[in-house]
Amino acid sequence: MSSEISTYLTGRYVTIPVYTLSLREYLTFKNKDVSQARDVFDEYVQYGGFPIVGISSFDTKAAYQIVDGIYASVITRDISKRHKIRNKELFDRVVRYVIENVGMTFSANTIVKFLKSENRSLSVETIYNYLKWLGEAFIIYPCQRYDLQGKAVLKTQEKYYLSDISIKYSQMGFDTKMLSAVFENIVYLEMKRRGYDVYIGKNNTKEIDFVAVRRDERIYVQVCVQLPDGSDRETANLMDIKDHYHKYVVCRDTLALGNDNGIEIVHIADFLMRENW
Repeated sequence: MSSEISTYLTGRYVTIPVYTLSLREYLTFKNKDVSQARDVFDEYVQYGGFPIVGISSFDTKAAYQIVDGIYASVITRDISKRHKIRNKELFDRVVRYVIENVGMTFSANTIVKFLKSENRSLSVETIYNYLKWLGEAFIIYPCQRYDLQGKAVLKTQEKYYLSDISIKYSQMGFDTKMLSAVFENIVYLEMKRRGYDVYIGKNNTKEIDFVAVRRDERIYVQVCVQLPDGSDRETANLMDIKDHYHKYVVCRDTLALGNDNGIEIVHIADFLMRENW
């Protein structure tokens, strides 16, 4: 597990995180040109970024079965057997809750209350252990909240994102109603690939989807599938931030692209393909 690597290495070491395929890498695997990014994006969303899927020509059913096999082996070998989890059914229910609520803020207490509603019982400490083990096995990544006013990382109500969106499909099937959370997941992973520390932004009562920090750089990102007609909700949250850092609304709405009072509204495929933000 990731937390145990240092135990087996002497002296200094450098951890190099490896993620599933980015959109740019997916295009390479499919022998597509950079100019085809928007056209290929929907396929990338539907299939995910596992290399074995990207390099092959599976239909979605076969692709999700392969991902399910990867997921099941990690859950069974790296977590259940390794940590001697006795109630596998209850553990699986917690994992499914996390997968169902990708991109939603929740805590260990939230899961405990949910399980109680199903007449099941687990301690908060056990839930924390499950979440930690899922992170160590690279099934999920935690995303903490950052208070822009107090300039402090908050320790409650995190979000969790999957190491690849196809894990969600392999367990629940693909549904376009998932796209909002899926787009967030994709953007989150892209920022992590580029070495950013990524947080959920809290600005008084308003939430910014992502605050990404890399050394002295910072960007703010709102993610949506489509900008609602006549609504400035996505840009309004960003306008309330009074600093000079770049602000983006990332969406798939080709009609809304442009600039709104210094906030760049950009197609999600274009955003993922940019060399620099």
